[in-house]
Amino acid sequence: MIKKIFLFFFLINFFNYCYASVEKKIISNFQQINNISFKFKQIINDKTEEGNCIIQYPKKINCKYDNIKKKIIVSNGNSLVIKNLAGKEYFIYPLKQTPFELILDKNLLLRKIEKLKAKFLNKKYYLYSMENNGNLINIFFDKNSYDLIGWQTEDIYQNLVVTYIFNVKKNSNVDKKIFKLPEAH
Repeated sequence: MIKKIFLFFFLINFFNYCYASVEKKIISNFQQINNISFKFKQIINDKTEEGNCIIQYPKKINCKYDNIKKKIIVSNGNSLVIKNLAGKEYFIYPLKQTPFELILDKNLLLRKIEKLKAKFLNKKYYLYSMENNGNLINIFFDKNSYDLIGWQTEDIYQNLVVTYIFNVKKNSNVDKKIFKLPEAH
């Protein structure tokens, strides 16, 4: 009986240690990143869009969509602009009012991860569900590399938006000029 009790407590502590080490590995990996560039696939309802992004920590992003509208998303750290180069659509938001604030603020993201436990999905991904300034977001990390591989959120129209990232390159040389907000026409 004592052996069974000991085994039970050993297994509980072992699994707690494994999950604690997941957070530590993700945090350690993420702390070493100054910027990432990647290709993405974004699904909003049944519509899929693709493109390329560069995230420069803290709080900067430049994304170019491969679509007919030539949509771009740019953050200079304070504001976020969504602009269609082929049309006249131009939207500017305070970064704090968007889910991007959490993705682009590495220190905020790491503080939230420290307080959470990952959920293991499909034997491939670690998932963290978090909230920031009323924005709910699910963030996914690869189980082997502990790299960021995507996120899920809602847009301003309450559509589910799932973004997968791939071909990730870390700590490349980045021209800081790409984070200058585009002007409205």
